[in-house]
Amino acid sequence: MLKMKNLKIHITLLIGLSIFTLSQCKPEPKEVTPPSSIGTPAPITPPVGFPAMNIPADNPQTVEGVELGRHLFYDKKLSADLTISCASCHEQFRAFSDVDQLSTGVDGKIGRRQAMALFNLVFQEEFFWDGRSKSLEEQSLHPIIDPVEMANDLPTVIRRLEADSLYPSMFKAAFGDTKINEERIGKAIAQFERTMISANSEFDRVKRLSGNIDAPFIEDPNTPGSKNNGFLIFNSERADCFHCHSVDKDGAYLGGGFGQDLQFLNNGLKMDYSNDEGRKEETGLASDWGKFKVPSVRNVEKSFPYMHDGSITNLDSLIGFYNFGGFDNGNTDPNMKFAGDDKGTRNFTQQEILDLKEFLKTLTDYEFLEDPRFSDPFEK
Repeated sequence: MLKMKNLKIHITLLIGLSIFTLSQCKPEPKEVTPPSSIGTPAPITPPVGFPAMNIPADNPQTVEGVELGRHLFYDKKLSADLTISCASCHEQFRAFSDVDQLSTGVDGKIGRRQAMALFNLVFQEEFFWDGRSKSLEEQSLHPIIDPVEMANDLPTVIRRLEADSLYPSMFKAAFGDTKINEERIGKAIAQFERTMISANSEFDRVKRLSGNIDAPFIEDPNTPGSKNNGFLIFNSERADCFHCHSVDKDGAYLGGGFGQDLQFLNNGLKMDYSNDEGRKEETGLASDWGKFKVPSVRNVEKSFPYMHDGSITNLDSLIGFYNFGGFDNGNTDPNMKFAGDDKGTRNFTQQEILDLKEFLKTLTDYEFLEDPRFSDPFEK
């Protein structure tokens, strides 16, 4: 019995020693590279006076991520039939809006809405006309799988990118390894879209140089006072533009404003929204019937046609609509003070119309519209 007991003790000691030895031979745990240390940092410096930026901690801006996103934005491999890319409905010379009234997807399918202009998205929190996406990462994937847009599925997109000699190395440079998945596709496109900042229009330059929101424009001698008068009309009760396209000040310099304050409003464009109820389709609230995201009027000279359905074709017609005052559809915003036939119109004079138009043209940022950083990388 004593021998058996000693044997058991001996075996137990051997097992314990073996476990201890094996535990000491475990490979060193691999260091996980945090997202911020992958790639070359490419921080965004916001223009003076603009609001806070929305950049998620798990998707920091990098040179490699932005360039990958730029390629994906212009690549037709994302669509089912290889015929369209994101850029097909968001063209740079139109402030990344669509030249067509309603966006056209694969097989010539026509959507319900006009593609929104894309710029200064890093300052926003909700995307699409109805605000259904709460991040750019989420937003960027929607068109790929939408049956009336790219009509694709993400596994197919991933297989195509994996088979392309260009992309595995680009994903590795941006994310640390060659793995391609939907999360990384969304992150890369979002990084690229966040770099699309428009802040160097004539209006911006004049106000930035003077440091004074009330500083006069350098006027065209053929239209004396037009730009200044247009701004005063825009930013006063005469036209009431500023209620929906706010003009925000941060210190002395006019900042991001012009409809980038995440409002969803019913502007009286229609009497009947049964074909597209706008934000109500997202929230289910009757109070959101016919409401759509207020777009920025920056680059408005170039981003026609206007409205969620592209029904207003040019700048003259846009001013004409607001001169008329819109329709009183039961949910029209109170700031549309002349909505309804019984309230008349604003009765702009021809000079006021010209002045408004001249002011709106000062919001065109030609540097942004022609910036090679945002151009098609496949056209070299």
